[in-house]
Amino acid sequence: MRVKEQALPEKRIVLKNCQIIDPRDINTYLEYEGFKALTQALGNTPQAIIAEVKASGLRGRGGAGFPTGLKWELARKSPGDVKYLICNADEGEVGAFKDRYILEHDPFTLIEGLAIASYAVGAKQAYIYLRAEYRYLLDRLAGAIAQVKAKGFLPHLDIEIRQGAGAYICGEESALMNSIEGKRGIARFKPPFRRARAYGANRPSSTT
Repeated sequence: MRVKEQALPEKRIVLKNCQIIDPRDINTYLEYEGFKALTQALGNTPQAIIAEVKASGLRGRGGAGFPTGLKWELARKSPGDVKYLICNADEGEVGAFKDRYILEHDPFTLIEGLAIASYAVGAKQAYIYLRAEYRYLLDRLAGAIAQVKAKGFLPHLDIEIRQGAGAYICGEESALMNSIEGKRGIARFKPPFRRARAYGANRPSSTT
């Protein structure tokens, strides 16, 4: 007896706006409740946001599955007044293009996520590390950041794009930090725990 094949229903979460909004126009993003989550987050304490993320069970998608809420909590509790948030958009895995798809079709969701995460961990500076092969997306990403700033959604955060040079190892977070700092992109022999440090020993950083 042949089993009848049936398509499973799809519910998009991260990709829900892709190919629906215009990635070059923030107004189309706002039409789909864009930055509503950020507005709600800024109305809560950083501790409340971290507790909500921990309760959600959200984990990293890079392979290790490290709990996102725990990572944010460690960064928040790290001593030091200066903290950084790093978006790893290097994506050097063979055949992988999830990051590229988001950058290409919905950069505003990425920026909103960075704004929420930075508020939660206490970072005022964020970096998006863009792989060399995605250089064609640089103008689109920079344009999206400029539009978000113009709308007043980033009063607490400065976002800077840093371009990689095509080194696969820079997908690893400690090598990525070295590259951002202008050093050779190699993994550190003894990287600290998840609240790894960049720009000197007294400046904790969280990589997402």
